[in-house]
Amino acid sequence: MTGQPLVADPGAIRLGGVDRAVVDVAVGVLVRPDGVFLLTSRPHGKVYAGYWEFPGGKLEAGESVEQALRRELQEELGIEIASALPWKVEMVDYPHALVRLHFCKVFAWTGALQMREAQSFSWERLPVRVQPVLPGTVPVLEWLAEEQQFQGATHSITARAEN
Repeated sequence: MTGQPLVADPGAIRLGGVDRAVVDVAVGVLVRPDGVFLLTSRPHGKVYAGYWEFPGGKLEAGESVEQALRRELQEELGIEIASALPWKVEMVDYPHALVRLHFCKVFAWTGALQMREAQSFSWERLPVRVQPVLPGTVPVLEWLAEEQQFQGATHSITARAEN
């Protein structure tokens, strides 16, 4: 995890002030054998509705990251994952919450995707076509670009996320 959190919308007021509790979130980076990865849109009625992100959700009391990810992907997408490989952790300071994102790679799952929260989905590769991208998603796209040695990825990724 990096030392300083990524600050989304830096000019916005932070709900709860400086003493806000950290919200832990399990996030699945679902990757097919051809390297294409899944992004989903945030549903209407949620903060940042319409922004694109990797699927997942908050850890409930007593849950591990993998347990939360299994539950969230079943609830949101109707799939069962084989396993979740812990990958990276990133802190993001959003105006509405301070979140610790636990990113896990998922390479195998069963079931057809069902958008149970009326969200949209897109199988993507770099540079992503969908926009806008949720600020907490940008570091993941950069990490994928580094892994894939994708030339020019950082500029195109961040340019889309800022729009």
